[in-house]
Amino acid sequence: MAQRLLQEATKAPARPRQRQTIGWPQALRRALPAAGYVVPPALALLLAGVVWELWVRIEETPVYIVPRPTVVLDRWFGDLGFFAKEGSVTLMEAMGGFALGSAVAIIAAIAMAHSRFVEKSFFPLAVLVKVTPIVAIAPLFAIWFGFGTMPKVLIAGLLAFFPVMVNGVVGFRSVNPGALDFLRSLRASPWEIFWHLRVPSALPYLFASFRIAIPLAVIGAVVAEWFSGQAGLGAVIIVAHSNLDMPTLFSAIVTLAIMGIVLTILTTVVERRLVFWHESTLAQ
Repeated sequence: MAQRLLQEATKAPARPRQRQTIGWPQALRRALPAAGYVVPPALALLLAGVVWELWVRIEETPVYIVPRPTVVLDRWFGDLGFFAKEGSVTLMEAMGGFALGSAVAIIAAIAMAHSRFVEKSFFPLAVLVKVTPIVAIAPLFAIWFGFGTMPKVLIAGLLAFFPVMVNGVVGFRSVNPGALDFLRSLRASPWEIFWHLRVPSALPYLFASFRIAIPLAVIGAVVAEWFSGQAGLGAVIIVAHSNLDMPTLFSAIVTLAIMGIVLTILTTVVERRLVFWHESTLAQ
């Protein structure tokens, strides 16, 4: 009986059933809200590109200083396979670092959320790592771990660690006191309280931190490639900068921007699937 009450009290609310409306096809109805998110930034990006193109043409700026957007796009589309290959290397390093950093951060957040002593002991160390410039750590990791994938993954993980840990501590502690008292009255075990109450409470905070940590992991992978990379977009940027090849450099930046946008969209989609019951998702 207690187990059944526990499950009913802690399960996430069911997804509200949408009304069946008569009118446009369902696919078109779904496309209209999506267009509201895509069209404004696309128009702003197009306007920025037009202004950039006109400014470079009017000022007659040399291509080795600032290339025109049309030149950059021509370079990018002309060697799309190359940028996709190098981008996949950076993506693998960034996602490996994000997974590693997030896993360690969540474990640390659980420990800190349950123990003030652990928080007081280890939180200052996490802050120390956070405030240390990544450009000072990357060369050391290249010396210690070589020029393979490992130093890039570790640097990406370091940057992803802190936001996930901080949000995780807040999330695991942000439980409903009434629900907590109710579970304790049912003699729920610490594991049941953690799984049925603390984890759902922490999910919105964790996904918010993921949207910050994923771009940071990409930045960490690129910075690490500057010092110990023979492949990846970071290495492409360094070589292009040395050769004053601005179209290639800007094309690498375009690839990184697309990568960041796609990863952020995927994170948001997963969040809406898993945390559909939270007010932060319902308000979107």
